[in-house]
Amino acid sequence: MRTRKKLIAVLLLFLGTGAMAQLSEGTAKLKKYVDEFNSIDTEAVKNFVPNAQAFDWLAENVPLLECPDEVIEKNYYYRWWSFRKHLVKSPEGFIFTEFIEPVKHAGKYNSISCALGHHIYEGRWLKNTIYLQEYIDFWLYHADVGQSKQRFHQFSSWIDDAVYQNYLVHPDKTHLKRILPALEADYAKWEKERQLRSGLFWQFDVKDGMEESASGSRKEENRRPTINSYMYGNAKALADMGDILADQVLTSKYKEKAQQLKKMILDSLWDNRNGFFKTRKPDGNLVKVREAIGFIPWDFNLPPDQELYAKAWDQLLDTAGFNAPWGLTTAERRDPTFRTRGTGHSCEWDGALWPFSSSQSLQGLANLLTNYKNHGKMNSQVFYKELHKYAQSHQKNGKPYLGEYQDEKNGEWLKGDNPRSSFYNHSTFCDLVINDLIGIKPKLDHTVGFYPLIPAGTWDWFLLDHVAYHGLTLKFLWDVTGKKYHMGKGLRIFADGKEIYHAADLRPAIIKLK
Repeated sequence: MRTRKKLIAVLLLFLGTGAMAQLSEGTAKLKKYVDEFNSIDTEAVKNFVPNAQAFDWLAENVPLLECPDEVIEKNYYYRWWSFRKHLVKSPEGFIFTEFIEPVKHAGKYNSISCALGHHIYEGRWLKNTIYLQEYIDFWLYHADVGQSKQRFHQFSSWIDDAVYQNYLVHPDKTHLKRILPALEADYAKWEKERQLRSGLFWQFDVKDGMEESASGSRKEENRRPTINSYMYGNAKALADMGDILADQVLTSKYKEKAQQLKKMILDSLWDNRNGFFKTRKPDGNLVKVREAIGFIPWDFNLPPDQELYAKAWDQLLDTAGFNAPWGLTTAERRDPTFRTRGTGHSCEWDGALWPFSSSQSLQGLANLLTNYKNHGKMNSQVFYKELHKYAQSHQKNGKPYLGEYQDEKNGEWLKGDNPRSSFYNHSTFCDLVINDLIGIKPKLDHTVGFYPLIPAGTWDWFLLDHVAYHGLTLKFLWDVTGKKYHMGKGLRIFADGKEIYHAADLRPAIIKLK
């Protein structure tokens, strides 16, 4: 890293080019944020990358962002700074933890599978692919070994979809082929443990990581939009993996499973009267309350592209629905039982804000706006406003903070004084900025998709640099006047320093990696 920094300094001194200047500014901005975050941290727990090495590790591994929205920009870096805190070098490979402090319900090395999908979505943008590969291997081959109870299936999972999404950023057929039998065996295990004769899956809310929910139960075998959407996404991903590896038997098998499950979800979990996906009880009745888990089907592009389904998102704007001052609630605010379970400090999912849920809802909204024609009342302004609100919620006593869950009206972190809650690695944020707001959509072929959700006229400039993708380093530069970066007006995309695309505006495009 020292040699690299000296080279940058020499090039800046003698060349003074716009591109090199922006590279220097990007790393300087990262350094400023890292120094600030380090200065307010007691560092009670040190894992693989301590604070003293945070700048070097982040400069090497994460995309660098510069944008006019200081709230989004600062929290983008705060989330990466927090994420690397959870990287642990275990005797069985690298893993990412959920809690920074050891907790009783964790498995080996403080591992918990609940947010595994979030970890992979976020971590796929790291340059070094070893971290995620070993983390995925840990859950498939090591997590349950020597344990008195199963750890991988302690919580619902969308691991197959996450693995596929990671492959789109860093294609590695060798690794994919090696782990595919384990992924298939895992899917079959879920079918054995949780699939009903109807074809739907059931789950306890606590095993979704959503205890004390407005509709859930620790005893009833409820058919929830969570696990059913996850298993649909997993089946789709396994079918896509079959295509990648030219295994048409595998592809056909999981395409059929996905189609059957989709039909069951639409037939059984969609409440046509209330226009929302809901939980169905063992007695056959749908629950009355709408919950944020009803947005999860869009995380996997499951609902048909029809206005009937798109109207469900109207509840996102309704203050009696999910719209609260500090973010998106986990249950609709009009429900009579809203936030009545527990003291407010017992991990309730009956209305309070959970970053886990917020990131899922925002991902679903991004998919609706990007992949569907019928958007209802939703548009990029709504997405941006809610993402900004989500970013702004990362604070406590005026300082950057990420915890478990929050009061929807005042932003109080409801376990904010519990050391285990600091830096709670239970959601995504950087992925929402990269994949959805700026709109970098990975592709299987030698292209990259660009589908931004930045509202027109909101940003006059931005720079996303050092994006590791398909073995290349990409840079996305937007400058309305050309005076910010001095490289001309409009959007410019570079691959390994060579310009591969130029446009006058932020229009959707698929760009060949020349």
